[in-house]
Amino acid sequence: QITTVSGNEFLLQSDIDFLILDWFHAIKNAIDRLPKERSCTSRNLEFKLRRSSSIELLSSLDTESKEPKPEHRKSLIFRLNYSASDTNDRNRVKSRLKKFISRRPSLKTLQDKGLIKDQIFGSHLHLVCEHEKSTVPQFVRLCIKAVERRGLDVDGIYRVSGNLATIQKLRFVVNQEEKLNLDDSQWEDIHVVTGALKMFFRELPEPLFPYCFFEQFVEAIKIQDNATRIKSIRSLVKKLPKPNYDTMKILFEHLKKIAAKESVNLMSTQSLGIVFGPTLLRPEKETGNMAVHMLYQNQIVELMLSEYSKIFGSEED
Repeated sequence: QITTVSGNEFLLQSDIDFLILDWFHAIKNAIDRLPKERSCTSRNLEFKLRRSSSIELLSSLDTESKEPKPEHRKSLIFRLNYSASDTNDRNRVKSRLKKFISRRPSLKTLQDKGLIKDQIFGSHLHLVCEHEKSTVPQFVRLCIKAVERRGLDVDGIYRVSGNLATIQKLRFVVNQEEKLNLDDSQWEDIHVVTGALKMFFRELPEPLFPYCFFEQFVEAIKIQDNATRIKSIRSLVKKLPKPNYDTMKILFEHLKKIAAKESVNLMSTQSLGIVFGPTLLRPEKETGNMAVHMLYQNQIVELMLSEYSKIFGSEED
């Protein structure tokens, strides 16, 4: 950092020590080359090496006329600070950090003591369900009820984005508080509710369609014969873990109601497939076939909505 008495400040920053030293010497040489006036009475340079691993260069040039006056007195001060590596200091810091980390309580301990609440967003689906002693997260149920009360006729429902700041606020409330009232005026915009629901599914560490099922669903949607394709997907859906199956069933039943109002909200099964395909199922590792995968993701959701009763109905159906 170079600071002049006139108030100007310049910051030069680098992690490379020899480069900083080059700057240091360049600035020192520039000061040394400042023109000396006949009236110059003093020129002082001071160097100091501090234990904090910084070098400070303080240079002052005082000039006075033969008849010295305060307004003719000029002073120029440069200060150059830089951080250099100190192996011993770093090793001490690392040692202390290791001791702190080894002594810190586990996440479960903090949760048991009530210091950290169980998160809803970003947690595995089965953990959320186990905590709530349910097979469908309560937040999913609340969002679906809110949308079905006041969002079925809204143009572009689930396609139109809500205010991200408000969605993040809702996310925070859900993670911090047990009770949630989606009829509160601050959640009046239904697109905030739909945005938060989509965010919940996007932030699942493993998507609603588990990773191990992704390729199987993709192979099933490729089947040419429609009846065989539906039967194959139905068979895969029935194999899903209970929380995944129950949550998927209630979500698709809800989305089917959205599609039934297509003439009003302009959201067809195809539109919903485009919105929810990448949100609900994705490969564990992205490959060069992202565009192809996206097409299959959309088609899987679209088919499951169109053939909801055949896929989620009982054997008798």
